Amino acid sequence: MFDQIFYFLNIFEDLLWGYVGVPMLVFLGIWLTIQSNFLQIRKLPYVIRRFITLLSTREGNERGIHPLKAFFAAIGGCVGVGNIAGICTAIQIGGPGALFWIWFTAIIGMIVKYSEVYLGMRYRVSNDSGGYNGGPMYFLQRVFKTPFIPAFVSILLCIYGVEVYQFSIVTNSIVTNLGINQYVVVFVLLGLVLIAGSGGIRRVGSIASTMIPLFVTLYIGMGLWVLFNNLSAIPTALGQVFSSAFTEAAAFGGFAGSALMKTISHGVRRGCYTGDLGVGYASVIHSESSAKVPQEQASLAIFDIFLDTFGICTTSVMIILVTGVWHQPVDASGMMVQTALSQYFPYMHFFMPLFVFLLGYTTINAYFCVGLKCAEFVAPKYGRKIYYIYAVIALLTFSFVGVEQAQTVMTIVNGLLLVINCYGIFRLRKEICFKLGDEPEAEDARTQNC
Repeated sequence: MFDQIFYFLNIFEDLLWGYVGVPMLVFLGIWLTIQSNFLQIRKLPYVIRRFITLLSTREGNERGIHPLKAFFAAIGGCVGVGNIAGICTAIQIGGPGALFWIWFTAIIGMIVKYSEVYLGMRYRVSNDSGGYNGGPMYFLQRVFKTPFIPAFVSILLCIYGVEVYQFSIVTNSIVTNLGINQYVVVFVLLGLVLIAGSGGIRRVGSIASTMIPLFVTLYIGMGLWVLFNNLSAIPTALGQVFSSAFTEAAAFGGFAGSALMKTISHGVRRGCYTGDLGVGYASVIHSESSAKVPQEQASLAIFDIFLDTFGICTTSVMIILVTGVWHQPVDASGMMVQTALSQYFPYMHFFMPLFVFLLGYTTINAYFCVGLKCAEFVAPKYGRKIYYIYAVIALLTFSFVGVEQAQTVMTIVNGLLLVINCYGIFRLRKEICFKLGDEPEAEDARTQNC
């Protein structure tokens, strides 16, 4: 019975992503890219400079949290286990050319996420806790006359907010590599998640601002060392990426937008999953920022995707390409990076659980916090209490169920959110401000809100 249910869910997942979700994402991404005159590319240096400037800016007494804390809380949800495990699935399926389409996804995804965060910031409302409430359930009220759709999106975000897939991956990695009792790992991790979530986005941002830089420094540093020791293999690997990008296998494995594709592959959905495109969670988190100008906070979403895809995901893929691990018979995709790194670093059976924990824990925290806010939106009085109960039951249940089933559930919810949010963003496309930077028109936009 259980297997039959997931059999039909997998069919629905294929239909949802293959014929609705990804075509909408591609269309919207290209449309907004043209409308913004390639903002995500033109203003990337400005976005990076703004991020660096915020590093030395202290938090004041304004309503909301520091923009950088909101950024780290959001990127904590974006930079997850998929950057190590899920992204390698695309290479297993489509070969090196899949990386080209992953880059293309990121480029159009940057402007979609920018727009999503901008609309969340623009239509946010003050709350009684000294912060803000925002996200798709607020800006979608401008699109749909019925309150049913915003409430439905909130419920989907509640489901998505309990990150059963990442929770399963983290527990399995620790149990497998370190040999710790599974029940101990599950209950300790569950306790840590509940503690983080109870402190809201401020606490989640503080945790992520410590863990994410630690992971990025260690992981990219180790990746660069592997690449340095394989300098002669890099041109060949990059050549394979571009030369095989337009084969049917590469499109099938790496991205949903190629005309060669008839259906959406497992790897494509996982690629979208790593960037959390169109989900709406980033809009909820960034709306808590103390920033007054929506486009300034939204610009950080561009750096979010840049770091996620061109930093971490590309490192993962290049590691397995230059070492040749990608075509070896490695059963689990998560083991591919571990196998490659173990050729140059000892004790990877200790390092990999650390990486997975740093990534998974920050992701689970971010989504759980968003789920709490959405539950409160649906049921202001009892929503949070009910959500705590639901989260505990769901995480415990899926901890002892196959990872594939957990990922199927998350991907279907992801697809439904993608479809609704992309439609809402398209309907509100004329209300999005793309004036960003140091030009006079951008200054006017900051003072007049476009």
